[in-house]
Amino acid sequence: MKKSSLILLVVMCFALFTQAQAQDNALVKNRAYTGATANHKMYHAVYQLDSNDPKVIEKTIRNINNALTDPRLAGHLQVELVAFAGGTEANLKGSKYEAALKDLVDKGVIVAQCHNSLVEKKLDRSSIYDFIAVVPSGNGELIIRQQQGWAIVKP
Repeated sequence: MKKSSLILLVVMCFALFTQAQAQDNALVKNRAYTGATANHKMYHAVYQLDSNDPKVIEKTIRNINNALTDPRLAGHLQVELVAFAGGTEANLKGSKYEAALKDLVDKGVIVAQCHNSLVEKKLDRSSIYDFIAVVPSGNGELIIRQQQGWAIVKP
């Protein structure tokens, strides 16, 4: 390709991008933009919880509930919450998150605990709520889910 043709192609691409960006900006300014359109039959998201900070735990649960109540995703969303490292504390029997986690499970969310974190913390399966699944490793779960096309969310 000649240098002049390449330059012309770059200029044309830039012009098209600029025009598209201007249209998007006009929609936002006119408040006509209402968000992305959900046009897939099913969406999948796995939320990563690796902190014992109550603000992070509560934000994670709130984020999941917000996604579950998004009208664009209603009936088209599968969610998993995988806890490991510090996030394990949310799943321990006696934590203040029992009702919120049980509510997620009742809504169809897979709530999972990393087995490796239980071992590292010298805890056994009976230390966490009975309604929580156990996966071999939290990181492994994230890796597999990502390869399966799931969105990874770290609040």
